[in-house]
Amino acid sequence: MNPEKEQREAAKKKAASKAVEHVKNGFIVGLGSGSTAAYAIESLGRRIRRERLSVLAVPTSYQAFLLAAHHGIPVTTLEEHPVLTVDIDGADQIDPDLNLIKGMGAALAREKIVASASKLKVIIADESKKVKVLGENDQPVPIEVLPFAISAVKRRIEAVGGKPNLREGKGKVGPVITDNGNAIIDANFGVINNVSELELKLKMIPGVVETGLFIGLADTVYVGTAIAVEKIERKKDSFF
Repeated sequence: MNPEKEQREAAKKKAASKAVEHVKNGFIVGLGSGSTAAYAIESLGRRIRRERLSVLAVPTSYQAFLLAAHHGIPVTTLEEHPVLTVDIDGADQIDPDLNLIKGMGAALAREKIVASASKLKVIIADESKKVKVLGENDQPVPIEVLPFAISAVKRRIEAVGGKPNLREGKGKVGPVITDNGNAIIDANFGVINNVSELELKLKMIPGVVETGLFIGLADTVYVGTAIAVEKIERKKDSFF
């Protein structure tokens, strides 16, 4: 691992540790997916063992479920606990209003459902994920799509100004398949000046299950840097 990547991973770990401090005894916790959220799952497992915390977790993917089991975190479901206390997840891009692009780990639909069901939404990231405007640096918007509708959805994405690419698997032939049995289209729109408008246009396309635009779904963001962890909070009334 090169020094720059080591520094980035260390920053993620520090941010994850701060985020997990929100978890208290008796909480129901949403667990995000991906490499950054994995650090939070590991950190939560340590707290459970060290402090004998009694918590339950709702994983957003099979990957998160396996990690939770490995670290001794008891799991539950939204059917049993439809309202979660806190959700901890990563992000691919974060703008100054705490709008996000998520979904490079292909779990965006479940992540958005869990975030929406949570009283407090906490995001962890390293400083490379902060941008002035979503879509900078050729960051695509992941879109979960019914397999039957892939071709039709790609044409509709092009009609609203996007450049769609079906995400292919690594180490296997064919497209990436989500835990829901769907495909992922990564659509590049360039700089996104109106995220709400784009979200509406994409959600109106038949065959689109969910988009990776997370608007108003982050309350607190912890950004790890080389020397500290920056805390950013969205201005709103207290949720408790």
